[in-house]
Amino acid sequence: MNRVRRHLLMAMAGGAVIPGAAGGVARATTPAVPPASGGRPQPIRRITATPLAAVFDYPYGNIGLRGGQRCCYVEVETAGGLVGHGISGLADPRSIADIVNHSAAPRIVGDDALCNEAVWSKLYWHLTPRGQSGLAVHAMSAIDIALWDIRGKALGVPIATLIGGARREVPVYVTFGPAELSRQQLVDSARDLARRGVKHLKMVVASGAWRQRDRTPIGDMLAEDVARVAAVRAAIGDGVDLSVDANCNLDFASARWLIDALKPYRLSFFEEPLLQNDVPLMAALRRATGMTITAGQNEGRAVRFRDMLAAGAVDAIQPNVMIGGGYTQVLKIAGFAEAYDVPILNGGAGALQNMHLHAGLAHGGMCEWHVPFMELCGQLYRDMPRPADNRLAIPERPGLGFEPNPDAIAELAARAAGETNDKT
Repeated sequence: MNRVRRHLLMAMAGGAVIPGAAGGVARATTPAVPPASGGRPQPIRRITATPLAAVFDYPYGNIGLRGGQRCCYVEVETAGGLVGHGISGLADPRSIADIVNHSAAPRIVGDDALCNEAVWSKLYWHLTPRGQSGLAVHAMSAIDIALWDIRGKALGVPIATLIGGARREVPVYVTFGPAELSRQQLVDSARDLARRGVKHLKMVVASGAWRQRDRTPIGDMLAEDVARVAAVRAAIGDGVDLSVDANCNLDFASARWLIDALKPYRLSFFEEPLLQNDVPLMAALRRATGMTITAGQNEGRAVRFRDMLAAGAVDAIQPNVMIGGGYTQVLKIAGFAEAYDVPILNGGAGALQNMHLHAGLAHGGMCEWHVPFMELCGQLYRDMPRPADNRLAIPERPGLGFEPNPDAIAELAARAAGETNDKT
């Protein structure tokens, strides 16, 4: 086992984090949680999906960058008065909301919200009858998260406890470096986060490389990536772990060149280097370079994770409950990883939802505190848990353990609607 793989395994169990630093619009009031139902049936009465959009100033370093994030917020209410909420991101929230409101919701209204496996199976065969993935699974993921929130509230325990209750907190790494930041802005924000005590940072490389190759040679883009990584490493020193994410943007030859060029900067892992998470090519890349490879944040089918593991394509898998079918499917995917003795960690944002998975399972790992996405969450949720000492604690309240701000839902929904109108 090489040094970076051993380091990754230690990080999965240990620590790194940031200090505390809507179709139709969902109902504008979130009722107090009724007393736990003791597991009595909870027929679904209402499902509403709402596109949301937030704008914010980038919070770290003195860089003055205005940014934005979007998501689809889903709310499920039962006949017994329990309300659960879920979320999906990193895709068009309007399309996800349309799937939830017009296709998924009519199918499962009246079903028992506590029977998540039955609901999941019904939605799977309705929305993905031939194994499709994409936005349909995003919609299923948001609904499933809301159902598990209801389940925890009905039984009076956090989702992490329902899953298994392996630990009360999880380590967190911080994704701080979107492509929009200049080299100097990356350095400023990385230095700021390191001063605050963050122990593991992740940044983007190869942004849009394949799509933009006709306008800018890939070699030029990758040379700039090397300079950006070098500048960040010099700013944070050797005491902070550093990882990179190519977001599935590179062909094999470009990925191999970049990995070789980045070796002096001691990366902890390289996330999703190759186009389409090509399984045979990822396995070949891992063998050829010795780099610690992770993947899976955008995968929607369990069989894809099985194939990655069977091929030896990854050192860790990254299923995301916001994207990969909610807790119901991701728990099964996590079982694959345990059988192969491969770690799991969160990629693709959603630390607040994914923390329950990683705290619930004995082989759970790190969660991703994705700075732009968490700025959206900070506006949406009125009592959002925040990391401290490079760890994120599971709330003691039942279900997810935090609730949306009804006024924020209306405001963020109005902004999303305004963005839609501007484009039409």
